[in-house]
Amino acid sequence: MVHQIKNEAFNNSKVMDTMFWLCDANGPRLSGSPGYRKAAEWVKKSLSEQGIEAKFEPFEFGRGWQHSKFAARMTEPAIGEIIGFPMAWTPGTNGIVSGEAMHATLATQADLDKWKGKLSGKIVLVDVPRVLEFPDKANGHRYTGEELGKLAEAPDPGAAGPGRAGARPGGPPMSREQMMAFRDKLYQFMKDEGILVVVKTSYAGDGGAVFGSAGGPYQKGKPVPPPTAVIAAENYNRVIRLLEKKVPVKLEFEIAAQFNEEADNAFNVIAEIPGTSKKGEYVMIGAHLDSWHGGTGATDNASGSAVMLEAMRILKALNVKTARSIRLGLWCGEEEGLIGSRAYVKSHLADPADMKLKPDHGRVTAYFNVDNGSGKIRGIYTQGNEMVRKLFGQWLEPFMDLGVSTVTSRNTGGTDHLSFDAVGVPGFQFIQDPLDYSTRTHHSNMDTIDRVQKGDLMQMAAIVASFAYHAANRDAQVPRKPLPKPTPRPGEGQAPPAPSSAAANQE
Repeated sequence: MVHQIKNEAFNNSKVMDTMFWLCDANGPRLSGSPGYRKAAEWVKKSLSEQGIEAKFEPFEFGRGWQHSKFAARMTEPAIGEIIGFPMAWTPGTNGIVSGEAMHATLATQADLDKWKGKLSGKIVLVDVPRVLEFPDKANGHRYTGEELGKLAEAPDPGAAGPGRAGARPGGPPMSREQMMAFRDKLYQFMKDEGILVVVKTSYAGDGGAVFGSAGGPYQKGKPVPPPTAVIAAENYNRVIRLLEKKVPVKLEFEIAAQFNEEADNAFNVIAEIPGTSKKGEYVMIGAHLDSWHGGTGATDNASGSAVMLEAMRILKALNVKTARSIRLGLWCGEEEGLIGSRAYVKSHLADPADMKLKPDHGRVTAYFNVDNGSGKIRGIYTQGNEMVRKLFGQWLEPFMDLGVSTVTSRNTGGTDHLSFDAVGVPGFQFIQDPLDYSTRTHHSNMDTIDRVQKGDLMQMAAIVASFAYHAANRDAQVPRKPLPKPTPRPGEGQAPPAPSSAAANQE
């Protein structure tokens, strides 16, 4: 069966066709946006044509948002085009607006006091400029054998865990609650001051790559800032240099953006290939379908979604019969803090706040996730579950000639497998080659199909299909760690205790 899976994955692949429809035709797919719904409708139709039933499972989210136009340029002291895009959940400009540029960092209460009454009618650059170093390193990278060997080692038990406090650049450390409260105060301040447009610099990248996500809150009832744009660091730095030399700068923006307040604007896509003998039991595979809006969400995370859809196609095309059902979950709201997968887990498995188990908790044997770009699979993180090390090593062995070698007790961090692990369901993320995910595509305007590696996606689909097959046919369920203790639930819409980088970037 593994041979058949590999043959179908490499010789009859449809994965790049799926990428086209998710990205070029329907992307980007911001949570709650018409683009997300359009892509989800295509997924449902595509699965139905293969004989796989799919459905939408709505959950409480917030307001949707989309933009339909962005144009920016410097008009004085010289004409200069600006690369960028509007930040999510911020309003449009209602036509072309032009104004004097000012640099005013707004990171602390003292900053707000300093600039109060001085920003009306201005286009305000609010970030400290980034120093762009000479690019003497390659953007892309594949793991070496030495790096995989180190990854396979157990982490230092004395190493510090992920922090739970943060700070805005230039500001003091804050607790999560303090960060959220200051964010709301900042947005209200910007609006009350009458700022024309807020301008931020790309938080990473160079060469015209612009990294950005949300500039306002997706939660209903929260203060909304003025129109907000993120622009290329090179463009941002030029304006700062002119202002530092006391040269007046005039900028011009035109942004069209709309909010969507409909209650059913966020939902997960759930599909299933029925099992035979173990009625009610299932193995789950998944990825997040939502994306940010600067590019078309190709590596984050249409690639993971396309791999999962291709794995389902492979199994259906081969008419594979499994004891357990194989269920697919394509999640909405991952970028805002794993909201969609957490909603599924709470509805079907357990609420981590009280750990009262629901019937499906004992029926799902494992969850396998892909969400680290389009790099091929090099192994798997066991999430500290030592009982699966030998088992996963056996399942990976037929793929060693495709570069797979590593089973590690470590955890890759913030993506949807954490929602399952949080309630004691075995949840796993695969190790992937980093490629240029962090340096070029992750939440950037360069996140397009051009950055996706076709051969890597075919390899990933074969491995995911194989894991789903093995887990669905294994006599016993995948071994589980002891159930976690109940934990207080974070506030609605906030990220879980191990926050994703996406949620951190937004806040």
